[in-house]
Amino acid sequence: MIARVAWRLRRTGAAAAALAASVILPFASHAQASTTPAAAAATARRLGFDPVRLARVDSLLAQAVAREEIAGAVVLVLRDDVVAYEHAAGWSDREAKRPMRTDAMFRIASQTKALTSALVLMLMEEGRLTPATPLRTIMPTFARPMVAVRTDTGPALVPARRAITMRDLLTHSAGISYGTDPLVAERYRAKGLGPAAGQGWYTANRTEPICTTMDTLGTLPIVAQPGEQYVYGYNTDILGCVVERVGGQPLDVALRTRLTGPLGMGDTHYFVPAAQRERLVTVYRSDNGRAVRADTGMMGQGHYVDGPRVSFAGGAGVVSTARDYARFLQMIAHGGAWNGRRYLAPHTVGLMTTNQIGTLRGPGAGYGFGFETIEQYGATGLASKGTWGWAGAYGSNYKVDPTEGLVMVVMINQLPNTSDVVARVQQLVYAALVTSRSFPASR
Repeated sequence: MIARVAWRLRRTGAAAAALAASVILPFASHAQASTTPAAAAATARRLGFDPVRLARVDSLLAQAVAREEIAGAVVLVLRDDVVAYEHAAGWSDREAKRPMRTDAMFRIASQTKALTSALVLMLMEEGRLTPATPLRTIMPTFARPMVAVRTDTGPALVPARRAITMRDLLTHSAGISYGTDPLVAERYRAKGLGPAAGQGWYTANRTEPICTTMDTLGTLPIVAQPGEQYVYGYNTDILGCVVERVGGQPLDVALRTRLTGPLGMGDTHYFVPAAQRERLVTVYRSDNGRAVRADTGMMGQGHYVDGPRVSFAGGAGVVSTARDYARFLQMIAHGGAWNGRRYLAPHTVGLMTTNQIGTLRGPGAGYGFGFETIEQYGATGLASKGTWGWAGAYGSNYKVDPTEGLVMVVMINQLPNTSDVVARVQQLVYAALVTSRSFPASR
């Protein structure tokens, strides 16, 4: 199992380290990538890509921007820790004529979840938690969860058959939704959650700490028995509160001091620094296939610059750049170590990147302690079996394919998003990968 998280480098020893350092590490967080087209093509070819095929991504993005299917995007592809492709397309703010840059900041929404999960696992490695730790020992309002069920006479509440555990929360199998289900929506709305919080996950406008919000959540019914179904919802927001109460630091401080700061992720924040506000990408929404500027509300531009800066949710709310997030993914891909520093042990990373819930998500897809896992080739585009990753509500997506040594980060900010541009970009990246480690070379 642990072998699946090993990073399969073709190069060895000091040569690999020197090449990776020369391409990734020296870039300042605000710097634009600078290389000639010929040099970029040579690097892509050396990494196993056909540069002509890889250039199809440029064309796809240019066409999508010209059709106003999306306003703009940033795509970053690494192989064996080396940049194989990096491109900014379209507009960061179309109406202001502000071009997209590779260092643009995006709202990453549920990409926040993997960061929080890593913090929880750090606490486990310190002996403060185990996967079996009951949530009720940390958050007493979850001591007696009730489950909403449908009966012949209408909705009813029944007691949960067992306690909710850290494992349940890390794998979204606790039965906790975002409260937008018709069965519980009005109860959640009355408490300012579910439909009253955008699509349930939005807290950036709140003036109360996240643990106050999660304590309220503990008084509301869940929608499935713990451990019996995959239910995507507030699970990681609860874990953010677990980090605060067990670790003794606000979540934003824990994230900065334990993870993003040491990793050099200087552009990853819960709220954008005021001096960097122009780097935050504008939110658009799909309207009959066309990207239209979103309004200023929760599900539009949001409160990531001028908000109260009080609620730091474990499940959403972070802003980041493609390069910053890729660095976090590289650390996980390398078994929990990066640039001479260890963050997690390989066995712990194995829990994150291998399926822990059997067939609860159906055929071909699983979920580890923080990441989706691909259990069957073809289940998600062209990604290899063993690939792991996730996405964000604003349209961003990332995949890490250990078999091929690939990290792919595609950033857009569009909500709601009906475009399939991100999936097509990932498809074109795989189509350009002509030196594969999964299949024999053609003869």
